[in-house]
Amino acid sequence: MKYLIVGLGNIGDEYTDTRHNIGFIAANALAFSFKTAFVTGRYASVARMSLKGRTIVTIKPSTYMNLSGKAVRYWMQKEDISKEQVLIIVDDLALPLGTLRLRAKGSDGGHNGLISIIETIGTNEFARLRIGIGNDFAKGYQVDYVLSRWTSEEEKILIPKMEATVELIKSFVLIGVERTMNFFNKR
Repeated sequence: MKYLIVGLGNIGDEYTDTRHNIGFIAANALAFSFKTAFVTGRYASVARMSLKGRTIVTIKPSTYMNLSGKAVRYWMQKEDISKEQVLIIVDDLALPLGTLRLRAKGSDGGHNGLISIIETIGTNEFARLRIGIGNDFAKGYQVDYVLSRWTSEEEKILIPKMEATVELIKSFVLIGVERTMNFFNKR
């Protein structure tokens, strides 16, 4: 069985380690836990790993956030992966910093990456892991906030959450979205 894990973010040095790139950070943590590296592929950087007989294809789209659906559709088709085996990792302003919230399906919540994916693959019925980035910004400064880098205090909270994120992803692959939601969303 194959799984597609998609960490959303934007490519380029100006976006590295920004709040909006939490999906890339989570994808990097997953690859690091398997001692594997990303290679350049079509529409994305790609890392492959194996977990108890299951293949995990992890991508970091190179299409920028607003066109993430193009990369997701391509890799779903290339690897013949169904929507039930897809997990999208995104940042979420509505959740407190470091909160992990897994859902089996749902709306785009105004997230440009999710909007692109839903429009491109034609469904909102795919798992998504929302990682809280907080909302400590003045009215009208949302874009500046999500595109700014983490503070050292935030990094202290974030680092252990990346370990939990890796465990959540492994759980999704091994026991499915529903059981993983029951376990991790209650933490």
